[in-house]
Amino acid sequence: MRRPLSFSGASDSRNFGLVLKVALFATGCAGIVAEFVLSTLATYLLGNAIVQWTVVMSLMLFAMGVGSRISRFFHTRLLDVFVAIEFGLSILCAVSAILAYTLAPFVDYYNLIIYGEAFAIGVLIGLEIPLATRMNEAYEVLRVNISGIMEKDYYGALAGGLLFAFFALPNLGLTYTPILLGSINFLVASVILWRFFDLLERRKTLVSAFGATLTILILLGVFAEPVITYGEQRKYIDKIVYAEQTAHQKIVITQWKRHYWLYINGQEQFSTFDEERYHEPLVHPAMVLSADPSRVLILGGGDGLALREALKYPEVTAVTLVDLDPAMTELARTHPVLLTINDGALNDPRVTVVNDDAYRFLEESDTLFGVIIIDLPDPDTVDLMHVYSVSFYELARRHLIRGGAAATQATSPYFSGRAFRCILKTMAAAGFSVAPYHNQVPTMGEWGWVVGVRSDEADPPLVKKRLMASDFSKIDSRFLNRDAMVSMLHFGKGVLGTDLMEEVDINTKISPVLYRYYQEGAWGVY
Repeated sequence: MRRPLSFSGASDSRNFGLVLKVALFATGCAGIVAEFVLSTLATYLLGNAIVQWTVVMSLMLFAMGVGSRISRFFHTRLLDVFVAIEFGLSILCAVSAILAYTLAPFVDYYNLIIYGEAFAIGVLIGLEIPLATRMNEAYEVLRVNISGIMEKDYYGALAGGLLFAFFALPNLGLTYTPILLGSINFLVASVILWRFFDLLERRKTLVSAFGATLTILILLGVFAEPVITYGEQRKYIDKIVYAEQTAHQKIVITQWKRHYWLYINGQEQFSTFDEERYHEPLVHPAMVLSADPSRVLILGGGDGLALREALKYPEVTAVTLVDLDPAMTELARTHPVLLTINDGALNDPRVTVVNDDAYRFLEESDTLFGVIIIDLPDPDTVDLMHVYSVSFYELARRHLIRGGAAATQATSPYFSGRAFRCILKTMAAAGFSVAPYHNQVPTMGEWGWVVGVRSDEADPPLVKKRLMASDFSKIDSRFLNRDAMVSMLHFGKGVLGTDLMEEVDINTKISPVLYRYYQEGAWGVY
């Protein structure tokens, strides 16, 4: 039969209980942050935030259950096992990001690496609480023991969540946050090892584990950044000249010869090789349709390239740019590469930058605009569905002046025709008379946009006719002219037929069908 730990006095037993609960607070903090780190890492490497967070967190909770079950097979030397688990967690947490970054370029199914790490860490976390409860049962009655142990673990989880969101990820990124986690577990194991050394049975083994873990943490602290940079560079074809993990996303700029690419969470946002073929069609059709383009609203577009196009019009007196990530807009305002590309647009005195969610901004603002440009990421995750919903476009329509116009990027009519048609149909259902158009962007493929005016002001054929008759000669453009606009307004077979439009539903926040349409697209052929 297992005997309780033997202390020399009551004060030592109380100190043990206190140290144990502090340790559980710290490991609860580290445990929840480990879940967040792996979820964020999976989102960056694999995309689709909601799916990755759901899979990783669910898998870790399941693994914690497995760990709890395994704990019943430990009958003796519980304190030794607890300390060994903490050293193991220290190493697993610390190497998690480095291992995923390093192996991802070489392994086809590198999601299994992240999911495997999540499972292993979850098992060890699941072992902790049952073992701690059993070690403490001889010194506290059951109701106090269980409530005290669980309480400290849950409080630690809250502290960990706040630490991750407001300090670790924005300041340490995915490079050093895992090492911080490993250090927390290492500190817990070290305190128990040296404070209660006489109570341990496998002292030599645990001292060796202490030395090995400390060595690994030091080496990771020294070499983590170059190792992760190497792994990340393998993910991209061209040389990385800038990389930053913000609280919202991973921003990467690469360079090939004299051209630059911007990636967010691994997805291309633009290339200087051909970005005008995207940004000029996005902005100028709405600008020329508007009766008064003096006040412009840009939703998204934190890189400043759509803003650059809008500022080419001398009649523009004010532009409000709404982008969720302040790090992105600050980068566009200060980084030499982006400053050159966007012509310093964010430093123009006519520009007001608001870092907020586009939907929330429209809900809270009472300002009317002559032009609204919607330059948001592709609808590849469920969490973006609210800014592609019919209610979002209704809000946008209510912020337009009489005679105003709005345009949105609408993904690819070639790679994801159903998604393109869904955006078109949803915008029309929100009270717009719409005109779809498309263009070939070499680095992105065939791309599409939708421009519209209030349905009570013009019908769709009139919108199309006005665009075809528009004069773009006064615009300082590199690609767009009247002939290009006429060409972009025409589609071949299999894109916009009446039967095809009837196959898609309107996208709403409650029924986000657009996400399914987008995922069903033939993106893998590009």
